[in-house]
Amino acid sequence: MKGLFKTAPGPGNLELRETEVPRPGPGQVLVEVKAAGICGSDLHIYHWDIAFAMKPPMIIGHEFSGVIAELGQGVEGWKPGDRVTAEPSAIICGECRYCRTGAYNLCASRRVMGYWVNGVFAEFVVVGAHRLHRLPESVGFAEGALTEPLACCVHAVHELTGVEVGDFVAVTGPGAIGLLCAQLARAEGAEVMMVGTGADRDRLAVARTLGIEHCVNLEETDPLEYAREHTEGYGADIVFECAGAAPAAALGIELARKQGRYTQVGLFGRPITLDFERIAYKELVVTGSLAQRYTAWKRTIRIMQLGKVDLGAVISHSFPLSRWKEAFDRFEAKSGLKILLDPKG
Repeated sequence: MKGLFKTAPGPGNLELRETEVPRPGPGQVLVEVKAAGICGSDLHIYHWDIAFAMKPPMIIGHEFSGVIAELGQGVEGWKPGDRVTAEPSAIICGECRYCRTGAYNLCASRRVMGYWVNGVFAEFVVVGAHRLHRLPESVGFAEGALTEPLACCVHAVHELTGVEVGDFVAVTGPGAIGLLCAQLARAEGAEVMMVGTGADRDRLAVARTLGIEHCVNLEETDPLEYAREHTEGYGADIVFECAGAAPAAALGIELARKQGRYTQVGLFGRPITLDFERIAYKELVVTGSLAQRYTAWKRTIRIMQLGKVDLGAVISHSFPLSRWKEAFDRFEAKSGLKILLDPKG
């Protein structure tokens, strides 16, 4: 089979290689990958500015959907042909306070599929059966590949922040993660403001089609003044920073009203400078959000089953795996939204 390998540490070092189809061990399943999504962290892997533990050479990629092809010894409750996706937390210690309380996304020993073990930019992938989730019949494979990023957003929006009816929510960064967070907030009854730059015109247009009430190009409209005009001068109750860019973080701190909430969802890939004193002066509640856990996945599957989020609108392109470089370049240029790879191509 073909697989996209991070062949060695350092910038670049991605190569499409032929490799043997893996076999599932005890408690594992072999999944035929039907669709896989490119994540911003895959770009960080490409440029080698990622903070997660990595062990090249290995196949990268962690967002996917597929069909069970083979069961390993001792696997029950699943059968070949089942439509599935899976959590990327391949290895955890199971003993630390985070694992014991269900927050295994924070386990210091956590090792992630596509970083430490072979990932999903390949025709087949082996995953632990305990990490499998069944795709609803109403969800196609393309949309199913977005289960993991949607679970990240559910963790940020629902589990860590909380959104209530009538909240004014600002989202910086109208990429796939931003659009998913915005849809989740809107589904809770919030009034949502999406902020982007001139380079995000097409993405802001997608946000409008999704019913986002306020779409602001900061190169044309002052987002601070806009937010104040729509909140009696106070500012946003909640800010989700999804761009992973220093200027967006600085803007987000200013967009939040006094005693508001700010949640960092996007990853910067490097240290940034931020006027942290503003957090004290405004008495902001600030949190970060990392990955997802079982509870977020279960809620995500239900949200998908109920059709509460339009995943198809967030998918802009699909490339055969053989054209991975073109897909990565398009993603990095912000030319499109969620970009999928077809392992069969």
